[in-house]
Amino acid sequence: MLYFYIAAFGFLSIMFLTLRDIRIYHRTKIISYRKGALKGMIAGALAIIGMGVTIENPQIGLTILLVAVYVNRKGTREDVFGDAPVIKRVLGETKIKK
Repeated sequence: MLYFYIAAFGFLSIMFLTLRDIRIYHRTKIISYRKGALKGMIAGALAIIGMGVTIENPQIGLTILLVAVYVNRKGTREDVFGDAPVIKRVLGETKIKK
């Protein structure tokens, strides 16, 4: 059961970062955040599959989750935060660009 909680934490982490990228893209319209959000959706689907497999076979399920975390890597991004405090960076708060 502990392995399932580890897999659930991995899934929630991926989805949190994906939702953050969606919010930043919605506010700034920077394409790299859109691409990151799309990668995050693919990684999230893979992670939820891994979470389901973890119940039956923890080794294979956590391996699938590890692949999902690898797929979720974002790469370089434009600086949209400037000198914002950490809490605003974590929540993805940016200035709206029209």
